[in-house]
Amino acid sequence: MSFTQPNETADKLAVVETLYRFAAGIDLRDRDLLASAFADDAISDFRPAAAKAGFEYPVLEGREIIVAALSDALSLIDTTHSVNNPRVSVDGDKAHLEALVEAQHVPQNDHSRHYLMKNRYDVELMRKGEVWLIQRVTIDNVWRTGDPGVLSGV
Repeated sequence: MSFTQPNETADKLAVVETLYRFAAGIDLRDRDLLASAFADDAISDFRPAAAKAGFEYPVLEGREIIVAALSDALSLIDTTHSVNNPRVSVDGDKAHLEALVEAQHVPQNDHSRHYLMKNRYDVELMRKGEVWLIQRVTIDNVWRTGDPGVLSGV
């Protein structure tokens, strides 16, 4: 049996906390919190999940573009993201995170409609000083239910 070293445990928790910042930044409409999860040159690839939901979404490159695109696209949608089953591996100043994220989407003006997605996140991170930042996140969909028009504002 092997036990995780204290520093490795702290790193693993900090890596998961980065994904929590990402989710909370979206849910709270807090651009600064959302931005705090990403490296300057980060890449966000939602294409696999979008394709399964029946629409196209571009790869987003750069923290400011990612934050603006997500914030603008979800500005009229109430969201709740729940992060589950995180698995983290750390190698020096690099980390890899896999997690399941359930994302509920409800139009602000019509809470009778929803779109719920269970997505698999594959995240590459780097340590910058005392924090971990997302370098690349790829999001694939496991299942979804509800009205996909919610995501497109229809």
